[in-house]
Amino acid sequence: QVQLVESGGGSVQAGGSLKLSCVVSGYTTWAIACMGWFRQAPGKEREGVAVIGSHGSTNYADSVQGRFTISQDSAKNTLYLQINSLKREDTAWYYCAATYVTGVCGPSYVYDFKYRGQGTQVTVSS
Repeated sequence: QVQLVESGGGSVQAGGSLKLSCVVSGYTTWAIACMGWFRQAPGKEREGVAVIGSHGSTNYADSVQGRFTISQDSAKNTLYLQINSLKREDTAWYYCAATYVTGVCGPSYVYDFKYRGQGTQVTVSS
């Protein structure tokens, strides 16, 4: 089992930056195969944005490539999402998620990962 708690969301102006954090805890975090972030905007479907595999390989959705950076600090058991050049369309609830299943480490799978946090809200104004 693993628990995830996000933080770092807020209200920012377009063009600004935010860094989201996700603290991961549990007895078997060492066995996590993939972690990532997905988001859901009001009235829209969930969208996977970024993932990072157990060996550090990363993958991004085309819509965020070049603006979002996923990273992790294993010593702090924390996953991060750096968001730069924020746009109004980035407004959403952002969730971190994790899976022990191998072979599904991609942005199109992350919102179906079994373990997820409660989310942190990002609001971008013009």
